[in-house]
Amino acid sequence: MLYFFSSLVVRGEKDEHAVLCSKDKTYDMKIADTSNMLLFVPGCKTPEELNADPASCNIIHSQIAGFSKNYWELRRCRPKLKKLRKLLMEDPYEGPDSRKDQTSTFSKYTTEDLLSLIQASEEEILHQLQVIDACKIEGYWRILHFDYEMKLLNHVTQLIDSESWPLSKVPLCACLEELGSLEPREMIEHILLSYGRKYVDAGEIFFEMCEDKICRAIAQMLLQNAVKFNLSEFEEVWQQSVPEGITTRLDQLQGLALVDKSSRPETICLLKVEDLPEDNQERFNSLFRIREKWTEVDITPYIQDLCAEKQTVGALLTKYARCSMLNGVKVYNSRRPIS
Repeated sequence: MLYFFSSLVVRGEKDEHAVLCSKDKTYDMKIADTSNMLLFVPGCKTPEELNADPASCNIIHSQIAGFSKNYWELRRCRPKLKKLRKLLMEDPYEGPDSRKDQTSTFSKYTTEDLLSLIQASEEEILHQLQVIDACKIEGYWRILHFDYEMKLLNHVTQLIDSESWPLSKVPLCACLEELGSLEPREMIEHILLSYGRKYVDAGEIFFEMCEDKICRAIAQMLLQNAVKFNLSEFEEVWQQSVPEGITTRLDQLQGLALVDKSSRPETICLLKVEDLPEDNQERFNSLFRIREKWTEVDITPYIQDLCAEKQTVGALLTKYARCSMLNGVKVYNSRRPIS
């Protein structure tokens, strides 16, 4: 439900706590009392707007339209964007030939639809759509189904390998010409945008591919069907699966996979930060259900997105976790029993 106040918008459905949004920021709203009565006067003018000449001053009789003893106190907050991905994942795009897409009964969302449903400013929503690699298809925002995304990425990486192009200079026109018969041209360009940086050289469009993002996607593909993976075996298979010339590193998987160094042999499993709750306390509860004790290095990728403006991970841990030492290493556990 939307209520417009000039350039400010109050956003929130019936079961949500309302937030106030400007063009680029989101604020929590809280009613605060005041000892001074606030009067509402139609057409009221400030002293600056009145004639400054004392000789021409006149008494103005105004009618008071209403009064209040409280006001809305605003506090900058994180935009509530978890719902954005959830809505788009109801019906991920599986490609132009997908029968499911042609018969789906799930809703599809325009920019206006998302503005009415997501508690965030317009700029924050549009930025998040870029972060999650959403694209517009026939006027609706869609997220690619992961299998279809990997299919597109595989086409591109195989072409790069066969043409011996450097990852720093992948030509758009050649990709569209070679792969246009396999997939829609706009999907080829979208996957290049998702996994690379677009630039122009000598009037031609090129992409510098992001090695870390490619490695991350392939790791997710390997891990998504396994509860746990032997770490050394995974690292070997992972390195063999990425394009030639790319080196895999575990730090590429922050916020995507969790390594258990206490088990023998060491293991790795899929744990995506976007699948965790958005609320601070619920996030920590979920993490402490997964693992009783965390090092700061391990937990940081899973809570750093919770940090408010000028807030640190250390401040979050102080508030929501208890610190102790384990074998000479500082670890964090829950401040309260976790059921």
